Amino acid sequence: MEPLFSTLFPAADKAAWLAQVQKELKNESAYENLLWQTEEGFTVEPYYTAGEMHHRPLKTVQDSQKQAPGWLNAPEQQISDEKSDNVLLRDVLARGADALVLRLSSQTDLSRLLNGIKLSDTPIFFRLDDNVAATDFVKALKIVAPYQLKGGLLTGVRTSMAEITRLTADSPLFRTVSVGSHEFHNAGANATQELAFTLASLADAYDQLTNEGLPIDQLVPKTLLSISVGTSYFLEIAKLRALRVLMNRFLSAYSSITHPISYTIHTQTSTFYDSAATPYTNLLRSSTEAMAAVIGGCDVLTVHPYDNVLDTSSNGSADRNHADRIARNVSVLLKEESYLDKVADPSAGSYYIETLTSQLVDAAWTLFLDVEKRGGFTKALAAGFIQQEIERSYQAKVEAIRSGKVLVGVTKFRFDESSNQTHHVSKNGTGSLPNRRLAEEFE
Repeated sequence: MEPLFSTLFPAADKAAWLAQVQKELKNESAYENLLWQTEEGFTVEPYYTAGEMHHRPLKTVQDSQKQAPGWLNAPEQQISDEKSDNVLLRDVLARGADALVLRLSSQTDLSRLLNGIKLSDTPIFFRLDDNVAATDFVKALKIVAPYQLKGGLLTGVRTSMAEITRLTADSPLFRTVSVGSHEFHNAGANATQELAFTLASLADAYDQLTNEGLPIDQLVPKTLLSISVGTSYFLEIAKLRALRVLMNRFLSAYSSITHPISYTIHTQTSTFYDSAATPYTNLLRSSTEAMAAVIGGCDVLTVHPYDNVLDTSSNGSADRNHADRIARNVSVLLKEESYLDKVADPSAGSYYIETLTSQLVDAAWTLFLDVEKRGGFTKALAAGFIQQEIERSYQAKVEAIRSGKVLVGVTKFRFDESSNQTHHVSKNGTGSLPNRRLAEEFE
């Protein structure tokens, strides 16, 4: 028996939809007026159908995605006092966190800091400042926690990466080959550039490490990709999905890899798009960014507090705990109320997102190959190629705001709540790329 709705609403192809649009709007050019361009140069259609999928590698894309649902809720904490911070960290773990990201600006008494926290049960990811020697840190960590560790280093220190990888060979779930997109993202890169330059940076790291005698099938499981997630909701979902496709394509070049090997994708909400003038609007940004991250298939998620771009050192502990608790609970709500941890790759089959994913894969791979032809990431950076590409993208973003694109809480719906606060600026990884916020030009 034919379903009732198929007779009431017969199938219509895209041509029929377009004809109806032109009829309703009484405009032969209605379709052209509904198209828009992304920063990556993609033309976004107002309406997608199954027809768009015929020439897309749908199975390849979907087979590349994470097959198990769920992610780790990993709030970030700056460590300043081991004893008091230990109390705070244990409380955070009791109130919804699954893992931790710890920022260390100096050598730390790890036995005091990690008292009561077992790294074989709770993954901890360490972000080390330049003055903290990674090798010495890992040696000290193994003394405090002489068992299989979970977590890793979010600091990609090339000079010691081989040594710390060997030091933690007995802890396969402690990731030491770390590459991130944050420096590109915060300099103003678009999604294509983020993907291509992250992949190129990883290629350089693998070249160095294999030259130092580490086999590729040992490096991949120890790999941690840390990605910033911005405000363009569907594009950011597609960006993370495209990253997995690109990784599979990239790793297929190594003949010794004969079966799928897991790596870890850590995501963090963006500071590039945050407002300092009206910081509460950052709650909206971080919520949609977090949702895009988990739908895109992250393994670990860090949601930054809404006041992360401000200098909050003068704030009381109640204010600090309030902002941290809300950030932590974004991830909790996505699990407990939205049930996004119940299904893997929930956007699979969306004609729009599948199209964006494929477009990003093609564009990022082309740019990646261009970087490789220039001698790889390090040489392309030294020659200024990467800086020039990102600068063009950043200036295009600024010009879009000047031309009327709304930046909520900055160019529209603005209320200056932070006039007595100073902006917080963090250092980035290379020193060759600026660490920016888009709103700074307009605040």
